[in-house]
Amino acid sequence: MLNGWSSSIICSWRLCYALGALLCFLTWGGEATIKLPDGTVIPAIVAFGDSIIDQGMNNYIPAIAKCNFPPYGDDLPGGNPTGRFSNGKTAIDIIAEELGVKELVPPYLDPNLQIEDLKTGVSFASAGSGYDPLTTQNGELYGIGTRRIGVFSQVPIGCVPAMRTLNGGNSWNCAEKQNEVAKLVNAKLSDEIDFLSKTLPGVKLVFIDLYHPLLDLIQNPGKYDFEESERGCCGTGKLEASYLCNKFSPTCKEHDKFIFWDSFHPTEACNKILVEQILPKYISHLT
Repeated sequence: MLNGWSSSIICSWRLCYALGALLCFLTWGGEATIKLPDGTVIPAIVAFGDSIIDQGMNNYIPAIAKCNFPPYGDDLPGGNPTGRFSNGKTAIDIIAEELGVKELVPPYLDPNLQIEDLKTGVSFASAGSGYDPLTTQNGELYGIGTRRIGVFSQVPIGCVPAMRTLNGGNSWNCAEKQNEVAKLVNAKLSDEIDFLSKTLPGVKLVFIDLYHPLLDLIQNPGKYDFEESERGCCGTGKLEASYLCNKFSPTCKEHDKFIFWDSFHPTEACNKILVEQILPKYISHLT
């Protein structure tokens, strides 16, 4: 699919609650709302990954993890539960919008897709799709012509509500053991990126730090106009996700005051702030 197109990739792997994301930015035509290097335009985006950027792919396959029911999608146009694991737009939607590509990135298996939708990008991401080795993935991407690759770091997974509930003890703190593992993975990941940069001729690999931006949001919610960073908006906010977050679950009144929508996944408001911090910092390396 990418063969013959100049592209940049963002790759992401998450430990414990696999939140993988691999984005292909295709550089031909279009108009971006964010400032790009002179002469660069990104009109199409193709995404691969897990539940954080599942745009509704699991609606069309036999999958255990689904969310195509209320209250998911409450803040999408018409309050439509599209299969996104959030109250609104995912990070991929927001990135595509900021780059002037489209407002919502559809899932590849959507039966209503038109040719024009394919031209501007789709998502292959599926909740529960799991983990793939970095070296193998990047080797395959390199083999089809990819030369600019950004790799997302692990996030502070010990601080998501479900991990606090399961591993945070009576005080419901961040599960530091899980966070330490995430930091160890990030150190190894950075080393692997350095190694691949030296062994793959002509490739530009970029390590994209998500750990510290998200941790800062969680530890200093007021700085970003959030009021709640320890529990999700849906139900008790401590364990509910997928089928446990449903039309019978109460939700918080102000969605944009919560960092997490359910016990694993961020709200649209959180996604927006993360994209605002990351995209301007790294986009020049991916175009």
